[in-house]
Amino acid sequence: MKYRYIVVEGPIGCGKSTLARLLAEHYRADLLLEDPSANPFLPLFYRDMKRHALSTQMFFLFQRINQLASVRQPDLFEKKTIADYMLAKDALFAKLTLDDNEFNLYSQLYNHLKPQAPTPDLVIYLQPSVGHLMARIPRRARPMEKGISEDYLARLSESYTRHFYDYQDSPLLIVNSDPFNFVDNSDHMDMLIKRVESLRGKREYVNAA
Repeated sequence: MKYRYIVVEGPIGCGKSTLARLLAEHYRADLLLEDPSANPFLPLFYRDMKRHALSTQMFFLFQRINQLASVRQPDLFEKKTIADYMLAKDALFAKLTLDDNEFNLYSQLYNHLKPQAPTPDLVIYLQPSVGHLMARIPRRARPMEKGISEDYLARLSESYTRHFYDYQDSPLLIVNSDPFNFVDNSDHMDMLIKRVESLRGKREYVNAA
């Protein structure tokens, strides 16, 4: 497998952490997962987004940049890393939740820290429907996510779509993820791995047969 640093991305509930784990196991790679449970502001954010958005985003920004520092320092044998987020995700959420003054303040710090984040060798973007996300979130059984509205998920999904429409920094594999079950269907996982390993262009799409 030619990629040293792969990122799996997509909106809340799309299955990116699960897929990252499966890929890391398959390739015997290091696994880098974001840790939302460590953010003390996140439960408050889901109860009152406007009031707690800035503190939530600032915590995530520092957490993510600190985690990603390890990817910039590969060991002697260039071990591979699979992550379930990229730093640009942080800015997507910030633009969605912060008011103009807060976003301007946040952007100054983000732009200062952004050069410290490594560029992925490949991004796998899981693109589910909003209805699929609404069905998955209750199954995650995370109490703080109970208040997530369909409108919020729709706006978040649209933010991801706009971001990856213009994305050029890395090869991009866009997966129409609704029909796939990478955990229980080995054929689905095998197909995805073949597409990852045969990728030649800068942008390709994966749909169910």
